[in-house]
Amino acid sequence: MQSFKLDIPQALLDDLRARLTQTRWPDGIIGADWDYGAKLDYMRELADYWQKKFDWRAQEKALNGFSQYRVQIEGLGIHFILERAKGTKALPLIITHGWPSSFMQMLKIIPLLTDPARYGGDESDSFDVVVPSMPGYGFSERPAEPGMVTSRIADLWAKLMTEVLGYSRFGAQGGDIGAGVTTRLGLQHASKLIGIHITDIARPYLGPGAGELSEAEKILLADEERWDQEEGAYSSIQATRPQTLSYGLNDSPAGLAAWIVEKFRAWSDCGGDVEKRFTKDELLTNVTIYWVTETISSSIRLYYEHRRNPRPLSLNEKVTIPTGVALFPKDLSNPPRKWAERTYNVKRWTQMPRGGHFAAMEEPDLLVEDIRAFFRPFR
Repeated sequence: MQSFKLDIPQALLDDLRARLTQTRWPDGIIGADWDYGAKLDYMRELADYWQKKFDWRAQEKALNGFSQYRVQIEGLGIHFILERAKGTKALPLIITHGWPSSFMQMLKIIPLLTDPARYGGDESDSFDVVVPSMPGYGFSERPAEPGMVTSRIADLWAKLMTEVLGYSRFGAQGGDIGAGVTTRLGLQHASKLIGIHITDIARPYLGPGAGELSEAEKILLADEERWDQEEGAYSSIQATRPQTLSYGLNDSPAGLAAWIVEKFRAWSDCGGDVEKRFTKDELLTNVTIYWVTETISSSIRLYYEHRRNPRPLSLNEKVTIPTGVALFPKDLSNPPRKWAERTYNVKRWTQMPRGGHFAAMEEPDLLVEDIRAFFRPFR
């Protein structure tokens, strides 16, 4: 395990600005909003800010304020934040991000979890927090072999927590793909887990013997089908032809920003104005991480790997350890509790008053309080 500090070569940042200057913008429909995709006027504004005002060095300094490391696990370099708790009865917690975010999505919640007393909480609720970058994301190594799916990432995380960091038992939390990794941790490494907390629910087994769907579950499936028709094109492309998409996104910073930022607007509780939830600096720090690490290709390839190597849940495959679920109203899906109880041993169920898919950035206080409350009985 080696200490890690971000230090992006200046030549790479200069090249980024040069590319932004030379962006060949597409045309657009006069007066069009976001219904055609990333809004042209906004993307011009964001790219101009990125080129002229965005200060990566300031963001880099802030990121380097967290203790970061790199370690080889099964021959793969894994980057992670490790922040130790201020309290004396800390519970180890690994938190996994999804796509199109990165480890920086969790920065707001780390101090709240490690030092609750400083923010009005109880010292007894403190956590040792581990936030890794998934393989192929950010500053973790890009897999060169097929088969990197959530079940394998869960195995890597179990080794990180037990063999590298020395924890005998720990908790896990995640949303989006991170919820899938967290679910797999609960399935594959139950003896090592105290409990799991998720903001997105894995699709349960619905085959023979699963039991009849409730009306609420039928409505959910219909809603998900409509969502897939309206919003799911990105997933279909990434799951079928990720390499083709990568040429454009890896070469054009404006294209990369449009592909990612459009999702932050569509999936957050922003009422159509993405900057009601995220500052330009937050949006661009996340996009810049993808740019300087050239990980857009390896990140979206995870979708292809899951389609090629599906691991659907079986009838008898259940997460038996305690599970906490926090649902944010503007997330991609808001299933009924019965849907979750088909797969999880649900001990806490919270329907939040506000927030969307990027809960740790949008509503850090709400998320942290729910994490604290869920794990409190299991310390």
